Amino acid sequence: MRRLILPSLFMTFLLTGCPPGGGQGGASSSPIAAIAPFILILILFYFLILRPQQKQGKERQELLKNLKRGDNVITSGGVYGRILNITGDIVTLEIAKGVSVRVSRSAITGVVSPDEEEKKAKEEKPEK
Repeated sequence: MRRLILPSLFMTFLLTGCPPGGGQGGASSSPIAAIAPFILILILFYFLILRPQQKQGKERQELLKNLKRGDNVITSGGVYGRILNITGDIVTLEIAKGVSVRVSRSAITGVVSPDEEEKKAKEEKPEK
């Protein structure tokens, strides 16, 4: 019996915005006022999380669609390379002279400039 009372009291509190039996005797708040905070939370959730994620997804699709031969790219595994060939969903990257790998188009995370790639290589190479 006690298990049924607590959830019903909790639901009453959520729906009315006040504990049962308390407050003014005859006055009741409107259901819209009780639902308004939830609607506000949903709107904030959309603008702070969903909308930026959708925008980022569109930018990524555009990047993958506009890949062309000769672009310097980085893969999701952190491998830098230059695009040699694109065949459908397969991209052939040259990662060193005479060394090429085939990766999925979706594995490419960004296009990098050649200067940026050389700078990263110099940082990784220890000086003697």
